[in-house]
Amino acid sequence: MKNTITIFMAVAFFSSILTVNSIEFQVGGGKGWVIPTSKDSTDLYDVWASKNRFNINDTLHFAYKKDSVLVVSKEEHAKCKSSHPIFFSNNGDTTFEIDRSGYFYFISGVSGHCERGLKMIVKVLEHENIAQTANQTSTNSSEAVSLKMDSTVCSQIVIIVGLISMLTVFV
Repeated sequence: MKNTITIFMAVAFFSSILTVNSIEFQVGGGKGWVIPTSKDSTDLYDVWASKNRFNINDTLHFAYKKDSVLVVSKEEHAKCKSSHPIFFSNNGDTTFEIDRSGYFYFISGVSGHCERGLKMIVKVLEHENIAQTANQTSTNSSEAVSLKMDSTVCSQIVIIVGLISMLTVFV
């Protein structure tokens, strides 16, 4: 029985270490997905994206009115036009889940909005870079609103399970 408990505790310990946090990012922070004003730069969303570290399973939340969000190819992003987007939503409250590493190209589907700066490039880190950058992710409330799993709680669970495992082995 003692060996079964030890094995169970070890599995729980290592499973909790491998747990990856995911974050829901509010695109554009408090401004949301809107046409940049004249005082904002036309690369407003690229600047916002460059200040964050995106990983697989993170989500991007787009809040907007009378607009849309399209995921397009690099070429379509450069032209601000897409006849066959990879992803399309126009419900005003869009959540996009990042499912792979690499680049994602977002544009507004409303005529003229992309040309006025309503577009963004997001670079997503590969799996092996996730653990290295977990602590580098911005937690500014206007940029990243919620952790889907609180890293402090996860760390505490890892410590408790590790201590229980050690006590089980040595007692």
